[in-house]
Amino acid sequence: MVASPPQQPTPPLAGQVIAVLRTTHASEYPPVIEKLLSGGVRFIELTLTTRDVFDLLPDIRSTFGDAAEIGIGTVTTTGQAERSLDVGAQFLVTPSMNLDIVHAAVSRGIPIIPGGLTPTELHAGWSAGATAVKVFPASTVGPDYIGQLHGPFPQMQLIPSGGVSIEDAPRWIQAGALAVSLGGPLIGDAFAGGSLAQLTDRARRVTELVAAAAEERKGTDR
Repeated sequence: MVASPPQQPTPPLAGQVIAVLRTTHASEYPPVIEKLLSGGVRFIELTLTTRDVFDLLPDIRSTFGDAAEIGIGTVTTTGQAERSLDVGAQFLVTPSMNLDIVHAAVSRGIPIIPGGLTPTELHAGWSAGATAVKVFPASTVGPDYIGQLHGPFPQMQLIPSGGVSIEDAPRWIQAGALAVSLGGPLIGDAFAGGSLAQLTDRARRVTELVAAAAEERKGTDR
């Protein structure tokens, strides 16, 4: 019997918010990242549907240093995964369960959060060594799905993504999610000339809600 690869070292994701950034060009990222950090969101996913992410990631990482954990998402091929790691991505996120991508990240010791929806997909990624698995699109199943999955897979670390709202985020944590991933509900119109001060307010609101839910869950787990 061949043993499963060990899970990758987990960054301090418990009770955290991952901000998913999707825009036209990666040069638009820094002001938004700065305001997210001001609101307490430090895990940042830069998506490959945005142009020039590979070219600008080193500069973005240099700008924010240790204040942020910056990964690359919407990774759909092993070539994209390898290039992401070569330019300094601190974690990878995929929209679907591609085990070749999971293996590529595991072999280089980089955290990976692959996406899936069914128990078969999610468990396959977890068994292959994923740091956590992304329940996507989460809004199609709701927070109760986390509890259902934890019945047969109590150790599996789950992160909902896709349609998670700010107000619903704590429900996912209370249900047993490791962290939550938010795009549009958090970013809003920040890339379209919207108020960056309001972005910070939204970031602060969701991080406070999620942190409170995580503390409450700790109390019930004791």
